[in-house]
Amino acid sequence: MPELPEVEVVRRGLEQWVVGREIASAEVLHPRAIRRHVPGADEFTARLKGRVVLSAARRGKYLWLPLSGADEAILAHLGMSGQLLVVDQDSPLERHLRVRLRFEDGGPDLRFVDQRTFGHVMLTSLVDGVPAPISHIAPDPFEAAFDEAEFTRRLRAKRTEIKRALLDQTLISGVGNIYADEALWIAKLHWARPTQTLTRPKIAELLAAVRTVMGAALLQGGTSFDSLYVNVNGESGYFDRSLEAYGRRDLPCSRCGTAIRREAFMNRSSYSCPRCQPRPR
Repeated sequence: MPELPEVEVVRRGLEQWVVGREIASAEVLHPRAIRRHVPGADEFTARLKGRVVLSAARRGKYLWLPLSGADEAILAHLGMSGQLLVVDQDSPLERHLRVRLRFEDGGPDLRFVDQRTFGHVMLTSLVDGVPAPISHIAPDPFEAAFDEAEFTRRLRAKRTEIKRALLDQTLISGVGNIYADEALWIAKLHWARPTQTLTRPKIAELLAAVRTVMGAALLQGGTSFDSLYVNVNGESGYFDRSLEAYGRRDLPCSRCGTAIRREAFMNRSSYSCPRCQPRPR
């Protein structure tokens, strides 16, 4: 699933190619893509016609496009395989095209393509600039609204494993399985370390690691393990070549040479170095 760096890459593309343009028409080709827009496809398409895209925003793994005419936005979550593509309007329709927006200027479409249909788009109201359905999600570590002291207090009160806490989007948004493993490797923390045992300096070190790894991934266009994550121009990211822990089972740790181990974690996998990140007793 795309995490913060991948979603931010898409947001930047939308900011460049879509902001300031007036929507001429919207077309829903698969109802599941707008399943969270309760009024349905006809209402969704009717309310978009004539609206101008004012900006492109993001919190964690969610994207939204604020619109003219009312305090509303198109909210999108890419799910496992969703893609927001800027495509010439005369280009053939993609096999898994779900929603298509055309613009009055006759320029490129904005197309939502989703092979596995876990992603979705919807039209929703904004509350203090944030879409109502995600108002419960915590700011991400790159936002000015992110309160490091409050994060530290809540993290230490969690009484859970540190990786579970990092994946809790109500505590900190945007961190997923890949970047949690990478940040924990940098901070030399095992994923099962109890949160209440972490000192404030160690939490600050971990937050710095989160920002470092996601910032580096952003510079490289995100992480692509298959063809399903792409930016708005259909290009893959290449941060997977720089990963230190995630997906590197049995390969040597670049810091100490010990083979990276894979462990089962929440129906997924967690990767760590047995020497640099010893399991807590």
